[in-house]
Amino acid sequence: MWVVGKVCAVSDILKSLLNAQLDVGLGKPILWREIVGNLFGLASALGGARRRIWAWPVGIIGNVILFTVFLGGVFHTPQDLNLWGQAGRQIFFLATSAYGWVVWAATRRNNGASQVAVHPRWATRRERVLGLTAAVIMLVVFYFALKALGSWGPLSDSWILTGSILATWGMARGWNEFWFIWIAVDIVGVPLLATARYYPSAFMYVFYGAFCLCGFVTWWRAQRAATNGTRH
Repeated sequence: MWVVGKVCAVSDILKSLLNAQLDVGLGKPILWREIVGNLFGLASALGGARRRIWAWPVGIIGNVILFTVFLGGVFHTPQDLNLWGQAGRQIFFLATSAYGWVVWAATRRNNGASQVAVHPRWATRRERVLGLTAAVIMLVVFYFALKALGSWGPLSDSWILTGSILATWGMARGWNEFWFIWIAVDIVGVPLLATARYYPSAFMYVFYGAFCLCGFVTWWRAQRAATNGTRH
């Protein structure tokens, strides 16, 4: 009985943490875990800009947290709207992050003492054509799939899901273009999330848009330095 009581107590604590809310005076409270999940996402973005391998595992933690946030109707959150595209991309992030983690780890081992885990480059013409083709196919397929699932704002949601997949893949491959793809995602994501009252995520999308410009400049300079034979 003592063990059962302890398990129940721990379970109650976890539920309290998961359901903790913050009232910001915007009609409905927001979940603390949405804020926490986005903070992990921000830390991952900062690590990615610096080309540090820890960006991937940190991002994975944020993905797991945000998966429960965007299925508001399923998990009965204050927003109570299901953004299946937003939730679905968290699952894809888990798989792509594992891939990026392996690729960047191998690159860092080859760099010896350097902590840099990827060498930025522009995508080849073939990679761009394949990426654009994949984007069109995914956008159409995701739209009808998300609409069938009852996702709120299926067209915007499919745009975000498609762009997120391409951007994360591009980051794993070291393409400079992935920063611009993220900006395109942010432009659509801000109004969608704000309207759905996922305010912390909408705010972070605004910040990510500006941050992506800085990230691109950082990677572009690193590529130029490598091309010129200098260390960066």
